[in-house]
Amino acid sequence: MTPKEEMQDLIRYNEWANARIVAVLGELPDDVLGAPVASSFGSLRDTLAHVVLAEWIWLHRWTSDSPGSAPEWLKTASREDLVKKLREVEAERAEWFAQLPAEQLEAPRAYRNLAGQEFSHRIADQIRHVVNHSTYHRGQAATQLRQLGRVPPSTDFILYRGETP
Repeated sequence: MTPKEEMQDLIRYNEWANARIVAVLGELPDDVLGAPVASSFGSLRDTLAHVVLAEWIWLHRWTSDSPGSAPEWLKTASREDLVKKLREVEAERAEWFAQLPAEQLEAPRAYRNLAGQEFSHRIADQIRHVVNHSTYHRGQAATQLRQLGRVPPSTDFILYRGETP
């Protein structure tokens, strides 16, 4: 596998794993999705919103300017809105990645965090960060699901590898 193919595989894994969590969250009544559950974010809805927000921010860092704040849509987004936005981010990211020359993966890309601090890291490392970040919060969502008496889906990479060509 080339380095670009490896990054593509990580992106696909992330989308596959997010889809598995989203499928379970889609089965929950709204009151359960919004129920207070101890974690970094106060509910499953808020955890999903954070994952969507982070993936949206990183996409914008790669394709335009670094956002200076969370978008307005985040405050009132329903589950359906969040899932729709996640799918939009995935589609836009796929388009961007398909056009990205392979050598650019090793190039540093500057960005600003929401506090306005400037950083610069290789694009490949930024992609790895996005996947790792979403993995971390999917783990939190799994714990929240268990606290609510639900069974979370497995999102292990090795399961992805076994299910996908």
